[in-house]
Amino acid sequence: MSFVYGRWSCAHNVLMVDAAVSEWRDPERVLSYLDRADGFPHRAEGESVLLEQIHRDAGRVLDLGTGDGRLLALLKRDRPEIVGVGVDFSGVMLDAAHKRFASDERVELVQHDLVEPLPALGRFDAVISSFAIHHLEHDRKRSLYGEVFDLLEPGGVFANFEHVASPTHRLHLAFFEAIEEPIENEDPSDRTLDVHTQLEWLRALGFDDVDCYWKWLEMALLVGVKPPRDALPR
Repeated sequence: MSFVYGRWSCAHNVLMVDAAVSEWRDPERVLSYLDRADGFPHRAEGESVLLEQIHRDAGRVLDLGTGDGRLLALLKRDRPEIVGVGVDFSGVMLDAAHKRFASDERVELVQHDLVEPLPALGRFDAVISSFAIHHLEHDRKRSLYGEVFDLLEPGGVFANFEHVASPTHRLHLAFFEAIEEPIENEDPSDRTLDVHTQLEWLRALGFDDVDCYWKWLEMALLVGVKPPRDALPR
């Protein structure tokens, strides 16, 4: 999630999106975001619901768009034995994550842009993400969800804590007012999408128990479970 990276201009949208993405490589901008991350309204509520969805016996967890490793760190507070793999394209963010996990040999950090297909990372009992996938074009979102399904172990959980589109412009404005961010500062790299469409994608890809498990305005937790082995088609 990002709300501080310049105005949208239809005449120069491609250049502005490139500039917005490059902000995540700017140490000053990244630090500014990280300073505010804990203060987003209701964020802790959504994160706590996400953590509840991860099985206590989960062995390997993949964090897509891990940033500074915030979500993995929350998961490992009471489950230190989990092996975590964090993926992010920003070297600045990954530097912060390396510092966070400097003494934890059970965390691997991989630099990779989610615009491209995921590299070979192995299999996982859970895949999590926080405010990252909404930056992708919609077709790429859907294909990434399919990649997540393929690398999950049977019974594995996909939990995406995401910035989603509002159903009306008034609610969109209300969200920015609630987070105390001028609408003029809306991130041009955001590609938000409604909850319903994304849930339908997950169902079509084969996930079970698909639902929006928590929501506040444009923040939503989308969850799907890969069917157990005996329920998968042969």
